[in-house]
Amino acid sequence: MTSIRAAAVAGFFYPKDTAELTATVRNFIDHVPDTDAPPPKAIIAPHAGYVYSGAIAAMAYARLRPIAHRIRRVVLLGPCHRVAVNGLALSGADFFETPLGRVPLDKDAATAILDMPQVEIFDDTHAQEHSLEVHIPFLQMLLDEFTLVPLVVGQASADDVADVLERLWGGEETLIVVSSDLSHYLDYASAQAIDQRTCAAIENLDPSAIERDGACGRFPVSGLLRIAERRGMGVETVDLRNSGDTAGKKDKVVGYGSWIFTEGTTPSKPTAPRNSAPSVAIRVGTPKAEADTSADFEAATKALLAQHGDLLIQLAASSVLHGLDQGAPPKAVNGKFPQELRDNRACFVTLKHGPRLRGCIGSPQAHRPLVVDVVDNAFKSAFKDPRFKPLTAPELKNLTLSISVLSPQTPFPVTSQADLLAQLRPGIDGLVIADGGKRALFLPSVWEQLPTADQFLQHLKAKAGMTPDHWSDDFKAWRFIAEEKKSSDYANPADIWQGRA
Repeated sequence: MTSIRAAAVAGFFYPKDTAELTATVRNFIDHVPDTDAPPPKAIIAPHAGYVYSGAIAAMAYARLRPIAHRIRRVVLLGPCHRVAVNGLALSGADFFETPLGRVPLDKDAATAILDMPQVEIFDDTHAQEHSLEVHIPFLQMLLDEFTLVPLVVGQASADDVADVLERLWGGEETLIVVSSDLSHYLDYASAQAIDQRTCAAIENLDPSAIERDGACGRFPVSGLLRIAERRGMGVETVDLRNSGDTAGKKDKVVGYGSWIFTEGTTPSKPTAPRNSAPSVAIRVGTPKAEADTSADFEAATKALLAQHGDLLIQLAASSVLHGLDQGAPPKAVNGKFPQELRDNRACFVTLKHGPRLRGCIGSPQAHRPLVVDVVDNAFKSAFKDPRFKPLTAPELKNLTLSISVLSPQTPFPVTSQADLLAQLRPGIDGLVIADGGKRALFLPSVWEQLPTADQFLQHLKAKAGMTPDHWSDDFKAWRFIAEEKKSSDYANPADIWQGRA
């Protein structure tokens, strides 16, 4: 049954009549002059009634005109005004609807972030929320066919939001939109003063400088600033006004601003990228030869594990021991570790009791420093894998662990199951498959138990909840490689348990 999140504020924040809405948005966009400036990867724009903030929002949206035909997915984040939520909330709907039609939600993207502890599906917070809805008509007018990833953001740290954005970042097909107004109900002069300070914080990529009353969307804005800092992005203010400048009185005003964020440019405040991705990582869709990328990754990761593999194994083991004692993983402090371990990388941690699997949890995509990923995934493998009961201390005897560091995933274009089987490289490829909201991943190490391509694929389909002969035009696949470090490489593997095994 199709689920539709119906328009909640049409006729209130923006026109309900389709023709009037079309003319209104087109008029806003058409009044913005063309520019040769670089197109945005992300924008911040306001979400008030169109009569107050529509022209300010259009200043950012108009900059999409040269690249509108390339955008196929929009990640849209805004604050909650109605129903509170902790972290970030997805919608369980299939479509978001406005008077201009329905926009499908990107279920694959939602699945890709639902394993993150700060993300949940919570439809109640979406039902009457205007901070996302008012942006959709602008997107519908400018873009061709696109999917939507709507996220209502409650109290969440800048890093929590940035980590979600990192996982959804994509390439030129993906646009990031953050919805926020600025100060609320101050006199004109006071509003101008605080809005200028917020503008400076955004231009300086400094989320800590946004005051509590500086922006109603300070949580999603802070996350965008954090990832912009990590990626060395440029930011440009394209409009900064308030309701006293547009359609209201000046005794109590609401502030609005629009900003664009561009890749491959110098940020307004020179900033060293924070927790940046390793140099061998490439974005999905980048036209670099896959063989070259694999070779680069393999060489770099083998060198990393040769130098720091023992430390990573010890950190993973310490996380398991800490979990047994405290019921939580230890906190890894990035500054205490070499830069190679503070770069964003994806890993899986696998536990085995003798020859039997005892837990396996990991990150399909790089979204946080490797040292943090190892510590958290080791704890979850021991205590949070839903297939197993939480680990107990007596099981440390004969318990081994391994860490697999994953390359970026690359799309695996195939036309049929036979084509997929023919292209799979036994013993080398890790594989992700997805179709109809079902998704599963196998590490390359699984080839040790399932040595033929047919066995490998059939078991992966079973893991995803698909039938062995399942195939459709929407079937998607990605492959990756991995380098592994095992505790069994130690002369005495039990040493990692600090004498407690």
